[in-house]
Amino acid sequence: MSDIYSRTESLLGADAMEKLKNARVALFGLGGVGSATFEALVRSGVGTIAVIDKDEFSPSNLNRQLLATGPWINKSKCEAAVARAGEINPEAEIIPYNMFYLPDTADKIDLSGFDVVIDAVDTVTAKLEIISGAKAAGCYVISCMGTGNKTDIAALKFSDISNTTQCPLARTMRKELRRRGIENLDVVWSDEKPDMALPTGELKGDRPAPASAIFVPATAGLILAEKAVKHIISNLV
Repeated sequence: MSDIYSRTESLLGADAMEKLKNARVALFGLGGVGSATFEALVRSGVGTIAVIDKDEFSPSNLNRQLLATGPWINKSKCEAAVARAGEINPEAEIIPYNMFYLPDTADKIDLSGFDVVIDAVDTVTAKLEIISGAKAAGCYVISCMGTGNKTDIAALKFSDISNTTQCPLARTMRKELRRRGIENLDVVWSDEKPDMALPTGELKGDRPAPASAIFVPATAGLILAEKAVKHIISNLV
């Protein structure tokens, strides 16, 4: 039993740890949600993790993104993930894709080789491409809905997207997924009504960036990781 994972093995069992060691997970997005997901996957013993994100860290990421630290400002999120995993478990294989997964780049990644695909990005176009690609490849896919302008971790839920309420992103995704013939999708979402936050002055694309603290995004990321791990070891979520 590896000292790194001895307590996890005591909880989950040796067979589960072997499954996790041999598992391959594709994680899209290393922001407030995805960075927490990544940290949890590595610390849970997942052997191979592909990370897909073209962003670099900015100072405004320091308040909530677990991979963001001073030395990594203006540097690649994917490279930070590789370095972070090396500090925790040097045997973990981290495959960085310094790119955004969009219709014109989707052919660069073969999703069929992954046990779980995790969508932790925040743009509708990318989310639709990730989910559609994973479904077409026969992969189990989990997606995170909106976590901005929210503070109540107790309002987070895990369900099929058809059961979501109060989340404008989930509403849009339901509509767009139906157009693509996709009715079912496991999602992490919050039924907390978004706060009317003051504008930050920062833009996300061509829109004002949502306000955000660490609590809800990081907790949502941990839920994504939990569901991925449970799917890998038991096919039950």
